[in-house]
Amino acid sequence: MERIRPMSMAGLANVLGLIPVMWATGTGADVMKRLAAPMVGGVFSAMLLTLFVIPAIYVFWRWQTEVKLEGARGSGLEARGDGR
Repeated sequence: MERIRPMSMAGLANVLGLIPVMWATGTGADVMKRLAAPMVGGVFSAMLLTLFVIPAIYVFWRWQTEVKLEGARGSGLEARGDGR
């Protein structure tokens, strides 16, 4: 959780730096617009994936492995049937 602020600030700085390039109207702006638009989308989607999606997948995966381990421990003790 301590890495949210620096990562979001870096992504936001990249996006804000590319916005004037996307809105430019001068000479060569049509080429730069074609470059800036995918970069903004890529930076924004990478930021969302890094900050929210991947940690959520990790928490879910970790929870699943803990549930499986607890189930294996419980079934191993019950399978003996001799009370030890």
